[in-house]
Amino acid sequence: MQPLASLLVWSGISVLGASAFGVLALSRGETVNAAWLLTAAVCTYAVGYRFYSKFLASRVFGLDDRRATPAERFNNGRDYVPTNKWVLFGHHFAAIAGAGPLVGPVLAAQFGFLPGTLWLVIGVVLGGAVQDFVILFCSLRRDGKSLGQMAKEEVNPAAGATAMLAVLFIMIILLAVLALIVVNALKASPWGLFTIACTIPIALLMGWWMKRWRPGSVGEASAVGAVLLLGALVAGGWVAGQPHLAPLFTHSATALTWMMMGYGFIASVLPVWMLLCPRDYLSTFLKITTILVLAIAILVILPPLRMPALTPFASLGEGPVFAGKLFPFAFITIACGAISGFHSLVASGTTPKMIARESDARLIGYGGMLMESFVGVMAMIAACTLDPGVYFAMNTTPAALAQASQVLGQAGFVVTPDFMRELAARMGETTLLARSGGAPSLAVGIAQIFAGATSVLGGKTLDALWYHFAIMFEALFILTTIDTGTRVGRFMLQEIVGHVWPRFAETSWYPSVIASSALVVAGWGYFLYQGVVDPLGGINSLWPLFGISNQLLAAVALCVGTTILIKMGRGRFAWVTAAPLAWLVTVTMTAGWQKVFSADPRLGFLAHAASLAGSANPDTARLIFNDRLNTFVALLFMTIVTVLIVTSLREWWLVLSRRKTAVVHEAPYVETGYATGD
Repeated sequence: MQPLASLLVWSGISVLGASAFGVLALSRGETVNAAWLLTAAVCTYAVGYRFYSKFLASRVFGLDDRRATPAERFNNGRDYVPTNKWVLFGHHFAAIAGAGPLVGPVLAAQFGFLPGTLWLVIGVVLGGAVQDFVILFCSLRRDGKSLGQMAKEEVNPAAGATAMLAVLFIMIILLAVLALIVVNALKASPWGLFTIACTIPIALLMGWWMKRWRPGSVGEASAVGAVLLLGALVAGGWVAGQPHLAPLFTHSATALTWMMMGYGFIASVLPVWMLLCPRDYLSTFLKITTILVLAIAILVILPPLRMPALTPFASLGEGPVFAGKLFPFAFITIACGAISGFHSLVASGTTPKMIARESDARLIGYGGMLMESFVGVMAMIAACTLDPGVYFAMNTTPAALAQASQVLGQAGFVVTPDFMRELAARMGETTLLARSGGAPSLAVGIAQIFAGATSVLGGKTLDALWYHFAIMFEALFILTTIDTGTRVGRFMLQEIVGHVWPRFAETSWYPSVIASSALVVAGWGYFLYQGVVDPLGGINSLWPLFGISNQLLAAVALCVGTTILIKMGRGRFAWVTAAPLAWLVTVTMTAGWQKVFSADPRLGFLAHAASLAGSANPDTARLIFNDRLNTFVALLFMTIVTVLIVTSLREWWLVLSRRKTAVVHEAPYVETGYATGD
């Protein structure tokens, strides 16, 4: 593109995005079209990827395609496998895009559409995508080492070793929460379970197709996988309607817990090309296609945002969906989609071991995170196009709804029981009341948009079909994080034990692979089971801890990234990671302090435990135990991260003031054996 034409095009995109933000920010009670929100996001992503990610790749990191990657140098056919960048983009995106970008924005919609949207769009360009990119780059230059190992080598051995244990523990908590959402979505749902189960043999077929039968035939395998996936979706509806087949795929949450643990273990020990990578690539095909079609549907029917820009709960801090004011809780409720520490584990886990060329890291690291943020924006739109009365009726327990009834009534956020019964019948459900957790209300929002689009185009609305498609879409979205997360946890545990028993750290030694995978699965399986049997539904107890631990993990990643940039002699660019780090520490430490020590029983763990003392509720003992466990874990994470931040600051000062010689633990330079264009 000629310089003048390029200038005009990108100036036009920038002006369009700024205008869309202006419409969203300046609305004062009048109805705003969802297309403006979509336009603001897409324009910002385009500008951020074109200019900021290029600046990071060339000026800050200095990506070099002449340098052999770990996948090329250690190719073992199981963990280190050079992979087509688009297939790897699919794997990476599927691995990082779990529950966060779907559930977080839906829950945060109780504050209104504006705060969450701004955090999703601005946060990802300046924070989340930068974190993913910098950690992927650092791991790529260090033979695919994990975040904890890099912290140990680059920051401080003692603090790093402590951080390695904390990161592994955080990982286990995150996997348990993600698995819990899948279990809640699939329990007593034969349609969803059948379709999800079919993705496993389909992925195995694709893996053998691309690796053994037709090496490199990505397009062929994709076409076959897509057709089979759509067939499985349609067949799932038929299976659910068969009295003799439906019971085979109708299981309790406890049974699904064991199934999830079994799948996580198997996916962790098999070679990546056989199940993990093709399954993630397959699910990414469905994910991205669905999100893009949803965006097109929004542009076709132009649905209004029925939720206001700001609701009364933004300042009151007494929201019925979850307690707490907009600051800081909007920024930990929306974790994935804006910035997520979990991504740093994937970016220093499976992905750096599969990149064929360093330049691929820009698309996979920065571009993959932008795509996840786009998913979060779609989730926000789907939630905010619902009638606010429906939104709060679905995402709130009856007790919380009663407590907030006066505020909801004054704001006009009310809905009749007859309307909710009619809506449930249209969606093929018995009830939609008190379906907390975000997933069901997101499915209703997606179903209504798709149904509206098919109606505009002259077809039937098909509400029930679209609703169950959305449920399946959400479950598939989240499940792909479990398999990769378990594998990353296995790598981390092998590294930790390897300091005592070096043979255990060998990723090619199968006894180590099996033992470490079993231990990681047992860890997140325990917390998953506790969530399943939790009287409050699990998500109420675990999601705040998920948000806090996830964002504290992001702080660890940004500390490591900043330290490495300074040691590389790129201190003048350290602001690219230090600025989001400062914001994240402020937000997350504030939220953690309030969750532990707030005197409001609806907000503080300790206050809630104290309020249960003397209660005749048979579940009191378990609820008090959960509160105390959450308190211990939150304080532990906050303490460890504080120590790491202080240690990092000291390291930065010593290096920048030349009191200490900077030692970078990069792998030696080895020239690639690939020809240009391979």
